[in-house]
Amino acid sequence: MIKVAIVFHSRSGNTHQLAAAASAAAVEAGAEAQLYKVPDLPNPIVLDRKAYAELNEEIADVPVATMADLVAADAIMIGTPVHFGLPAPQIIDFIDHSGPVAIPGDLANKVVTVFASGSMPHAGQQAAILALHNSICHWGSLIVPNGSSVEVLGLPNNGAPYGTCSISRHEANNVHEDNLAAIDYQTLRLVEVATAYKLGMEQTTSAIKFVGHEVLKKYDL
Repeated sequence: MIKVAIVFHSRSGNTHQLAAAASAAAVEAGAEAQLYKVPDLPNPIVLDRKAYAELNEEIADVPVATMADLVAADAIMIGTPVHFGLPAPQIIDFIDHSGPVAIPGDLANKVVTVFASGSMPHAGQQAAILALHNSICHWGSLIVPNGSSVEVLGLPNNGAPYGTCSISRHEANNVHEDNLAAIDYQTLRLVEVATAYKLGMEQTTSAIKFVGHEVLKKYDL
């Protein structure tokens, strides 16, 4: 069974809504899913304090993500609000602490995808996702994007090929049904790729040996 770790930060509930929908979709696809919130920062920027307080109460029982949770997973989903066109500082801080498992290669065989929530249609959702893709490349993980070839991705409130993007319009818990359909697809695609990759890695002989390039032989691969 594929283990999916859904790591997120949320301020007013929108990113959490996407994360919860992803968790349900992963379970429906036959995977084992676990939500994880990243640690908060000492002095977080909060615009909607009421929504933030209600969210913290709602997710009080959600465990705080650790590096061990990433290592134990086959697939990882990262959800972030947009902060000035970048991932939330809490997500960046969590990524910054991944060196002890990323540098030795413990995340190299993970399958990873990213989703984001912002206030308006062009608030930086895609930029935040691509910024996290940079970090995932350093992990050596496999990035799974949404692409553009599936009908659900062409719904009026979707369209980002990099990952699901929701538009909150400064309202708490305001994820559109189009975006929920997109995160379902994104999750199913992640589980499918992770399943295929895990089966491949369980081969007794690495598939790379069949490529036949001289450069691979040079390094005894």
